[in-house]
Amino acid sequence: MNLYKKHTLRAAATALLVAVALFASMGLNAEVTVGAARTDLYVPALEGKRVALFSNHTGMVGDRHTLDLMLEKGLNVVTLFSPEHGFRGTADAGEHVGSSVDPQTGIPIASLYDGTGKRTPAPEVMNGLDVIVVDIQDVGLRYYTYYCTMIDLMNAAARYGKEVVVLDRPNPNGMYVDGPILDMQYSSGVGRLPIPVVHGMTLGELARMAVGEGWLKDGARVPLTVVPCEGYTHQTRYRLPVAPSPNLRTMRAIYLYPSICYFEATPVSLGRGTDKPFEIYGHPDMKGRSFDFTPASVPGAKNPPQLGVLCHGVDLSAMDEEEIIAKGIDLSYLIDAYGDVGGDGFFRSFFEKLIGRGDIRGMIERGMSADSIKATWAGDVERFRAQRAPYLIYPE
Repeated sequence: MNLYKKHTLRAAATALLVAVALFASMGLNAEVTVGAARTDLYVPALEGKRVALFSNHTGMVGDRHTLDLMLEKGLNVVTLFSPEHGFRGTADAGEHVGSSVDPQTGIPIASLYDGTGKRTPAPEVMNGLDVIVVDIQDVGLRYYTYYCTMIDLMNAAARYGKEVVVLDRPNPNGMYVDGPILDMQYSSGVGRLPIPVVHGMTLGELARMAVGEGWLKDGARVPLTVVPCEGYTHQTRYRLPVAPSPNLRTMRAIYLYPSICYFEATPVSLGRGTDKPFEIYGHPDMKGRSFDFTPASVPGAKNPPQLGVLCHGVDLSAMDEEEIIAKGIDLSYLIDAYGDVGGDGFFRSFFEKLIGRGDIRGMIERGMSADSIKATWAGDVERFRAQRAPYLIYPE
């Protein structure tokens, strides 16, 4: 059954963009229905099958989890797959999460972030299911690991002859494309595909592209169905009803994430352990600043960088959201901190895995401006936009 419906709303594009802008200015979502809510489209196809659900705390339809909807509809959910941060979304970034049993339903949870580095389900798990359903809220960044786990599951499905169904959700950073395409020599747990940092695609679109471009292991194919959102376009300002991970708590943090995350590969704090993670940055050696903060050990950031140390830096928490979106990836924050803290030990090797290229560190060290560096990946952006076009489900 082909559930993919290509939208052809070009004639109403102008009116739609006006409506989207109005909803955004009101701080409300446009009338978007997520794929998981469209049970009439996917429940009949799953009946009588052994279902594994890849999801976490973001897999909500209103105030109910997709798992509850599936069980209410009589579907046979035999396994839950959990990503980074665990099925309930409370673990630290990078924290190992063991397999367990969901206390609310008694269904086994197979962790894909248990510290083994494999992120591949065990053979006995794969042999006990017929179809993998993906329902999780991504934020549209190449280094955000939820899509990486989806790709790993698609590879496993291809190997074992299983189906994949993606219940699509909007991409809150889906309104633009920016950043260099990943040089695959830097492929890692935070970069699985040759795509820009900000790819502008939903998980459903990205899954279609991974199959169509032969990006699965050994060019494998997998039976894939995408249950699309309704009422979504790539210009929709979709405000997430649930924080996707412990330190992305606000829409401003999600919009700043493409520019701020690189501090993870430096000694500079980006606010983990404060009430403004990913909205501030600072370091003890950033002198002459008017903003100070001290990271503490808190749930979701048990051992943050610069724990217990007074940091001086910059507060971005009052920035206009549309200004952040318009700038796209802005390396000026990183360049600013490098100017004060710099030196041979500033960048760790993790930086190349995040930014995706081996030459950008040197550009910053040589004093190139953020705009000049951004210009070096303009060609990547245009090539990718053309490459992804056949796989888009929603109007741009």
